[in-house]
Amino acid sequence: MTFSIVGYDPETKELGIAVQSKFLGVGSVVPWAKAGVGAVATQSYANTTYGPKGLELMASGKTAQEALDALTSEDEQAEFRQAGIVDAEGNAATFTGEKCYDWAGGVTGKHFAAQGNILVSEETVLAMAKTFEATKGTLAERLLKALDAGQDAGGDSRGMQSAALLVVKEKGGYAGYNDRYIDLRVDEHPDPIKELIRIYELQQLYFAPTKEENILDIVGDVRTNLVTQLNRLGYLNTLEVSDEELYQSLTTYIHTENFEGREQEQGKIDREVLNYMNK
Repeated sequence: MTFSIVGYDPETKELGIAVQSKFLGVGSVVPWAKAGVGAVATQSYANTTYGPKGLELMASGKTAQEALDALTSEDEQAEFRQAGIVDAEGNAATFTGEKCYDWAGGVTGKHFAAQGNILVSEETVLAMAKTFEATKGTLAERLLKALDAGQDAGGDSRGMQSAALLVVKEKGGYAGYNDRYIDLRVDEHPDPIKELIRIYELQQLYFAPTKEENILDIVGDVRTNLVTQLNRLGYLNTLEVSDEELYQSLTTYIHTENFEGREQEQGKIDREVLNYMNK
């Protein structure tokens, strides 16, 4: 009752999983990943030990296929399991046990594995694969578009309930302290994939690095607009402010609203932050 896609980006070295299921909180069960090691999706009567054990096997030098073979060979109920794995070299493997409920199956391609069970048809898996291969952009964007395409092609025959996106890369987590670059879950929602995409866009707004072309000098109309918005939002109480007062008020706003990842030097502002203030 789940479909997922596991992928790798050779340029950024990111590894990730996107998944949807008629299951509460699928993100707590299916996706596992570690930067520089690999990514695992374990589903269909999920054996959650496939996650940490699979990562441990790949960390020891096993390829995705070797790790998956080892996991299933040691599992007495492997015929009920389904899994997809990608290693840190982009090698991919997928497995569907003979006793998984129809439709069940998976495909692999360059740097990805797509799989699902209790699906309307194989078109869901084929659509995920085709979309991932054809889509440009970041790994997260490719995974989300592939997942969405899978749903459009039929998806889980029982319907929708939860979805998740996990992407890891070295020092990709908050402030660079861990590898959890993107870790988002929709645990219960009538349209979880669309909701996951919405939350992903928010995550990018708050945490994606500022683009060089979006750095604005706080002068002229930009300054007037900024002062107006800070007054409207309660961070200033006058339209006549010095540059230092404006900087302090903007800094307070940025830290309060969790935009510290987009904070700029005094006299400059990220266009995305200003656009958000104007909503």
